[in-house]
Amino acid sequence: MKDIMGMMGKVKEMQSKMEDMQAELEELEAEGTSGGGMVTVTLTGKGVMKGVKIDPSMLKEDEGEILEDLIVAAHNQAKERAEEAAREKTAELTSGLPIPPGFKMPF
Repeated sequence: MKDIMGMMGKVKEMQSKMEDMQAELEELEAEGTSGGGMVTVTLTGKGVMKGVKIDPSMLKEDEGEILEDLIVAAHNQAKERAEEAAREKTAELTSGLPIPPGFKMPF
């Protein structure tokens, strides 16, 4: 019975830490750039786009397709960085816990 109570206490503690981590991820910002800094995209740790900056030289009529590609590339880089930050925070949170390899946390 003591083991179950101890385990329940750890589960509650883990749940609280996960809630804190979720709040941190909402505040975290990750930037991705492309075109040598011509396009910058900013995302939250949850993947919500917060901003796009485009160098004015990219706003030429015949460069629309290039601009679209640069926005996608910058977004993908920012998303990768945000996901990596989330993985690092999750690893910190779950260090020492017997979690099976490949187990994904619910976010």
